[in-house]
Amino acid sequence: METVSDNSATTTPTKASNRQETGHTAEEQRTDWHTNLPFLGVHAGCLIVLWTGISPFAACIGLTTLLIRMFGLTGGYHRYFCHRSYKTTRAFQFVLATVGAAAAQKGPLWWAGHHRHHHRHSDTPSDVHPPGVKGFYWAHFGWVICPDNVRTRTELVPDLSRFPELRWLDRHHYAAPVCLALGLFGLGAWLESNAPHLETSGWELLAVGFFLSTTLLYHITFAVNSIGHTIGRQRYKTQDASRNGLLLALITAGEGWHNNHHRYPASARQGFYWWEIDATHYVIVVLAWIGVVWNVRTPPLEVLDEGQQ
Repeated sequence: METVSDNSATTTPTKASNRQETGHTAEEQRTDWHTNLPFLGVHAGCLIVLWTGISPFAACIGLTTLLIRMFGLTGGYHRYFCHRSYKTTRAFQFVLATVGAAAAQKGPLWWAGHHRHHHRHSDTPSDVHPPGVKGFYWAHFGWVICPDNVRTRTELVPDLSRFPELRWLDRHHYAAPVCLALGLFGLGAWLESNAPHLETSGWELLAVGFFLSTTLLYHITFAVNSIGHTIGRQRYKTQDASRNGLLLALITAGEGWHNNHHRYPASARQGFYWWEIDATHYVIVVLAWIGVVWNVRTPPLEVLDEGQQ
């Protein structure tokens, strides 16, 4: 089975990168609602629940699709593709990419490229989503619907771009969420006829399992950019406004320990201490136990000691 070598891209800012890469000026903070109709459509699709209601079975399906795709983003897109905090096989790498893409937040190369750019320029005018510079709305999701951010920053992800299957998935990032939506509708329609005691339907599973679940996942993810850089405690004196917050960590499966993360981005464990709940890291540990992933990085002792001073 083919393994993936660890050609990690640095997330440490350099003078050269700061000179060469520029962010958006205030005049460039524009949004294009017309080209973001699918993004708006997902939000609008949540209104279907006013007609279908939410059965217990549909709620379970919605929670399942939310949690699985959340790990695709937190454990896959973020901790693996952006920061290469553990190793895995090429096959499981594609599984992570597909599950992440099903969250309808574009492809793994696009996601990783923008996030690596964020770490190089955190909370400066060159950052793609600094709430302290460009406002809470922009940091939360305004930058996502800005036409200037459509391009994949391939120059920042050469380690990922060498895989043709990842390039394909990045170009066709809509394939995974569309297949998920169609699959949920088909499952609901089949259950409506063959298991009426579940009291569900195709439209209900589509609304709850896809539209509502995806919308919640959008704003859970976006909260790390907006809330994670404005509210909470700074344990480490990093050169940015990143914060740690328990509530955000609980909602985001561990991503709320954001100041920890900005202090040592290469760690697969963002809750650095035992009392900092990090659900994503717990899943990664289980995957390591069964041999699916390995070389799981954790913060070095000097970083832990620094945090306790």
